Amino acid sequence: MRTTYDAIIIGGGVIGCSIAYELCKQNKRMLLLEKETIGSKASSAAAGMLGAEMEFKTDHPLYSLAKESRDSFSSLSQELFNVCGIDIELIQKGIYELAFTEEEADELKREAAKRQDQGEAVFWLPAHDLLRKEPALSPLVKGALYFEKDGQVSPVKLTRALYQSAEILGAEIKEHTEVVQLLQTGNRVTGVITTKETFHADSVIVAGGVWSSDLEPSLKMVPVKGECLSFKTQRPLLTGTVKYKNCYLVPKRENTIFVGATSTPHVFDEEVTFSGLFELMEKTKQIVPELSGACFEKAWGGIRPQTESGIPYIGPHPHKEGLILATGHYRNGILLSAITGKRIADYMESEVYHS
Repeated sequence: MRTTYDAIIIGGGVIGCSIAYELCKQNKRMLLLEKETIGSKASSAAAGMLGAEMEFKTDHPLYSLAKESRDSFSSLSQELFNVCGIDIELIQKGIYELAFTEEEADELKREAAKRQDQGEAVFWLPAHDLLRKEPALSPLVKGALYFEKDGQVSPVKLTRALYQSAEILGAEIKEHTEVVQLLQTGNRVTGVITTKETFHADSVIVAGGVWSSDLEPSLKMVPVKGECLSFKTQRPLLTGTVKYKNCYLVPKRENTIFVGATSTPHVFDEEVTFSGLFELMEKTKQIVPELSGACFEKAWGGIRPQTESGIPYIGPHPHKEGLILATGHYRNGILLSAITGKRIADYMESEVYHS
């Protein structure tokens, strides 16, 4: 049995699986370790939005990275289907940020004008145009800022497609294998110790979400609890994703609509609460009144991994050789998964080239 690899990835969420897939494309000998099952935590709790322009202002440090990642999903979707046969259910119907008051409408109009001046494909849609596109929205809506190029995927199928594609291309993947310690010689990380075995590698990649701090306390990850729910409807009610304040409605296949999400920093549990669901249901009814008669499907909670700065760690550890970080993507793990996998794989390739 092999115990030495080019790279070991700690964490089997969408970020870890994306890195595994990209490294396998570069013929790296790699091992992915997941303490539970692949994609069982934040990745499966996400709604799957690819809201690069909706999520970030144009002067945000992640804006360009997020757009690059979002734009790569068309080719990634086809690529993964060709390798493993899984359809990640990419939908490119845009995202609408709604206004229900004149003040909100004026603010979004100014934002649309600003973005258009910068050459972005972001538009203000007055109510009559918006309701022609999305007639199930409340007639009280004043209009929406339309992010035409944003979209969404199935987070569960994306994670599964990355994982299975990596495995097909040669990745070794071990579930129910918890890493309890990083192996270190001087200032260099040389492997990991799990509850069962010890493994060695040229590089160790920490992609453990909020649990990354258990192995590297200097990361100081911040847990942010989020709750979501879903409904089944008799007919399709929405084509694009809609967002109002902190509530979004994401139409999925088979007449399912995901609704999210609450946001509670510094809470480390995945319990679904009455107050959380009530808050989401009240907003849902305001946005699409017809959903009050829809069939409730399920509710779930998850813990998003946030850094103290709000910017994810993507790259080498500043003080430890052989240790690479890919964690802290907060609520944008699905959106940034594609670019994170590529950036980490490209970094490792450049290290080999320059060594």
